[in-house]
Amino acid sequence: QVQVVESGGGLVQPGGSLRLSCATSGSIFSRNRMAWYRQAPGNQRELVAAITSGGMTNYADSVKGRFAISRDNAKNTVFLQMNSLKPEDTAVYYCNTAPLAIITWGQGTQVTVSS
Repeated sequence: QVQVVESGGGLVQPGGSLRLSCATSGSIFSRNRMAWYRQAPGNQRELVAAITSGGMTNYADSVKGRFAISRDNAKNTVFLQMNSLKPEDTAVYYCNTAPLAIITWGQGTQVTVSS
């Protein structure tokens, strides 16, 4: 069973930064567009950012200019650099493939933005 392991979340003040990491199996990683999703309490899970195997990216309007997704193909890892964080960015962040999430969802990593 293919798994993902997300890490890097935490508590940060508004305006702060965090860098999330996600590792998964090479066979899945190399063939698929990878993405970060998030789910806040009471909300549906939403796509935040995605990146193709060739490095093309796209972002949700709410994070454009603040978040940057990248990938290390040699390490089967995808990153999400989050800057200028806002309280509304508080959520559990997950990674998976896109547009279809074909990997069993991991535990995610909690990001809390609060003063």
